[in-house]
Amino acid sequence: MMNLLSNYKYVFQMQFLRNGGFLVFMALIQILIAIGIVIGFTYLIPNPDKNSILYLATGAPTLILIFTGLVILPQQIGTAKADGYMEYMKTWPVHRSVILGADTTIWLLITIPGIAVSSIVAHFMFQPGYDISWTVIPALFMIALTSIGVGYGFSYALSPIASLAISQITVFGALMFSPINFPMDRLPEWLQLLHEVLPIYSMAEVMRASLAASSFTASAGNYINLSIWCVLGFGGAIYILNKR
Repeated sequence: MMNLLSNYKYVFQMQFLRNGGFLVFMALIQILIAIGIVIGFTYLIPNPDKNSILYLATGAPTLILIFTGLVILPQQIGTAKADGYMEYMKTWPVHRSVILGADTTIWLLITIPGIAVSSIVAHFMFQPGYDISWTVIPALFMIALTSIGVGYGFSYALSPIASLAISQITVFGALMFSPINFPMDRLPEWLQLLHEVLPIYSMAEVMRASLAASSFTASAGNYINLSIWCVLGFGGAIYILNKR
């Protein structure tokens, strides 16, 4: 156990020292993005009602986690592959799950400022009607781990160019065609069916149910969906890392 913790500390320090400046910069960018979603999107809605504001206020934290795990992380892994750092990591005398665990901790930490600031700004500017449930911390971890796990999975499995393309499609789709900042029934039926399978809608539902429990509920299917995607993502990443 002590050896595992020692390895975890070593990998955490190595990864943080390599990416520290970039991670601080991304944390600041996420704060601006989150505030922009909460405030800027209201300009697209003439006389937004309380329900619309609540969707934006609860959608911003979800988008931060999606951007982190499905957009920024794959770009970083693509860079690591291109400059040979990925192969270098495979030479470290530590278990591959320790590498993923340390990396995941770092990515989780940089999402906290954006989520906190966007929620505080939304509360004081719009009073959207937060009703925070006890499930909020487990929900945040579950959404974050699913997003990061899926990001690891496809970025380790695909080439840097392919993973970059998927990350760009994801950010566009999450902003414009995913029921994060608006209800699902506004989408065409075929797209609703697709979102029932993909994890993004379930992320939004779990987040809404945790931040506004009196207005939204998440089904057991949403939690099961996230669990499956999380296991597939991390499992695939560990399998690929273990390949020589």
